[in-house]
Amino acid sequence: MEIAIINPDTLSAIGLKKLLGEISPEFVIRTFADYGSLADDTPDMYTWYFISSQTYVLYNSFFLPRKEKTVILMHGISFNTPSAGNHILNMFLPEKMMKAELTKFFSDSIPLSMLQDEAELSPREIEVLVLVTKGFINKEIADKLNISLTTVITHRKNITEKLGIKSVSGLTMYAVMNGYVEADRI
Repeated sequence: MEIAIINPDTLSAIGLKKLLGEISPEFVIRTFADYGSLADDTPDMYTWYFISSQTYVLYNSFFLPRKEKTVILMHGISFNTPSAGNHILNMFLPEKMMKAELTKFFSDSIPLSMLQDEAELSPREIEVLVLVTKGFINKEIADKLNISLTTVITHRKNITEKLGIKSVSGLTMYAVMNGYVEADRI
């Protein structure tokens, strides 16, 4: 099994490589400081990609189609973090707990325990979400979609409840991670 770790944090990358090697000596693990180094290699040969959240956002066009093979390395995430079918690993877990999570992940081939099931957004909620991520205020969204201000507020409330995300930055991250908007169009 070929694993690529793409993380500019050298110590985190080395530590993760060590943990993965302890889980299975058969893993072939390569570390890359940035996406460019991975691209210079043979990027499609890897079974799994362990990548920093910044790399995921910046190179979403490469990783989104490989979502099932990508594990996003997050710092201090909680159960309310937008998962949307993404594999997420909390890099602040204690060593024993992280090793247990990784062992379970590879043995069961299921998402890491930090994942949650989320409700589907309606097409209109997705439209509202995209406009929110682009910086439009409620009144502008109402005018743009030709709906009432109250309806926009209701859609935003529903989006927040379904996703468990309250901040605009969190909603933006969710939209990018799910391909609703491209990071360079925000």
